[in-house]
Amino acid sequence: MIDTPETILVRTRRIACDGSGPDVPPALGHPKVWLEIDDSGAVECGYCDRRFVLIGGPADSGQTQKAR
Repeated sequence: MIDTPETILVRTRRIACDGSGPDVPPALGHPKVWLEIDDSGAVECGYCDRRFVLIGGPADSGQTQKAR
């Protein structure tokens, strides 16, 4: 079974992703990339496929994931 990519709710349109997290130390992540959320209200990281959703934006379906 393939795990679905993580969805992270964010408060700003410009965010950084380095692939690290609670289960992945920074040394095992990927190079830091800056991502910009467009009018769709979401953006996906090209390295790790994490999906960042702008709180209150069009892609926010009231998900209860962690916010950054």
